[in-house]
Amino acid sequence: MARTVLVTGGARGLGAAITKTLAEQGYNIIINYNQSKDAAEQLVQEIGNERAVAIQADVTNREAVDALVKEGTEKFGQIDAVVNNALVGFKFDPTAQKAFPDMSWEDYQQQIDGTLKAAFNVVQSVASQFIEHQAGSIVSIGTNLYQNPVVPYHEYTTAKAALIGFTRNIASELGQYGITANVVSGGLLKTTDASAVTTPEVFDLIAQTTPLKKVTTPQDVANMVVYLVSEQAKGITGQNITVDGGLTMN
Repeated sequence: MARTVLVTGGARGLGAAITKTLAEQGYNIIINYNQSKDAAEQLVQEIGNERAVAIQADVTNREAVDALVKEGTEKFGQIDAVVNNALVGFKFDPTAQKAFPDMSWEDYQQQIDGTLKAAFNVVQSVASQFIEHQAGSIVSIGTNLYQNPVVPYHEYTTAKAALIGFTRNIASELGQYGITANVVSGGLLKTTDASAVTTPEVFDLIAQTTPLKKVTTPQDVANMVVYLVSEQAKGITGQNITVDGGLTMN
């Protein structure tokens, strides 16, 4: 029986790349979206109704997440992996980014809720069935800005740093049940909705500073995500794996 993966924010940008790559590998996909109904339903048409379903839910709302997990489980029988990809209300725009003295705690709270609270909701909602099945994969999307804050996106980077701590604690506690938890941290991706305002000059500068002389693509990150949810990655947990062309090296 095909394994099933829930991808939050799975209809656009990086999420769509992850969804399509998982589908190409034979997985059933639960495509979570908040506002991108048309894009989500288009992906379902491309993949096929028997192997994909689009479900609306605000992942910062626990009741909505529980309903999402319930509906997805009823559709496919069980959920085998989750990808915490949803990005709430953020654009990579260095000219519009607030300086630290001008920021409010609400700016931080929005990103903490969109990143950490959302991951908490999803993981806690699926944890019982993962424990029951003695298996499960959790992959969350981070950022290489955690290692190298070339642009001080204070609220975004802080939330993603917290996500790494959350993931390592989950990996430590749930590993006894055969559950893995990892973070995939990409560089600035060319191109997603969040990076759409980034100029070609910035992308060129990034490319020239990486060993591979290229900007990271959504497909580069999607390939790593798909590997981590596969059976081949069962020995990998608690890791923050950076996919940015070697720009940052651990």
